[in-house]
Amino acid sequence: MVKEFEHKNYWTLILGGSSGLGLATAKKLAKHGMNICIIHRNSRTQKNEINIEFDKIKAEGIQFKSYNVDAFKVENRNQIVSELKSMLDGGGIRALIHSVAKGNLKPMLDASNPSLKNDDFLLTINAMAISLFDWTKAIFEANLFTDDARIISFTSEGNTKAWKNYAAVSAAKVSLEAITRNIALEFAPYGIRANCIQAGVTDTASLRMIPGSDKIKEHSLQRNPFKRLTQPEDVANTVYLLCKDEASWINGCVIPVDGGEHIS
Repeated sequence: MVKEFEHKNYWTLILGGSSGLGLATAKKLAKHGMNICIIHRNSRTQKNEINIEFDKIKAEGIQFKSYNVDAFKVENRNQIVSELKSMLDGGGIRALIHSVAKGNLKPMLDASNPSLKNDDFLLTINAMAISLFDWTKAIFEANLFTDDARIISFTSEGNTKAWKNYAAVSAAKVSLEAITRNIALEFAPYGIRANCIQAGVTDTASLRMIPGSDKIKEHSLQRNPFKRLTQPEDVANTVYLLCKDEASWINGCVIPVDGGEHIS
């Protein structure tokens, strides 16, 4: 297998890379010689399971670093960026992948259970959208991006569809897309491309947290032309394609990766 990123000292920084789309992306890029840095937030009870997955990435013979910290705290971001400046050793960040799943899944109205408040929207939008800009700006100001860098974030069909309990996340996804478009415009003179991947319904831990997720999966299986759910590897494959030199003219897009699920 050709490892086109090998010997280039390229790094990918993944926000939320311990499971789901982020982890699948880390594995795929590592197979092609990309060094990997993952920032995640997990409990001690998940440590062994996550380390097993991280060991698989290390086995590809690439450089690997992980941080189990709150990626949304300014002091943590500053410390990590500072450490990366010395750790990259002449290399650079080829790709920043935003795979954050932190938000409120409360209904707007519920007589017997907690419902959405203003703070719930703020927390969700900050974590799942504004953090992309915060990390992009911090990495840019530290001069850590390569000459031809890629910023890739993950959105969903909830960007245009109304699902119960999904209002805060939906608002965050729309904000994420808007921020991505403006990064694509304003950072382009510095060689940075930015795109969103709109993944089809994928059976991840994040999906299973959504009330009624079984019905969402059932509906997706019926309308998907291939009659299957999107797999994390489907999305990771697309990230890999977007990181290649040949994808340099793709910028400012929301790209459906769902086997055609969105057309029906």
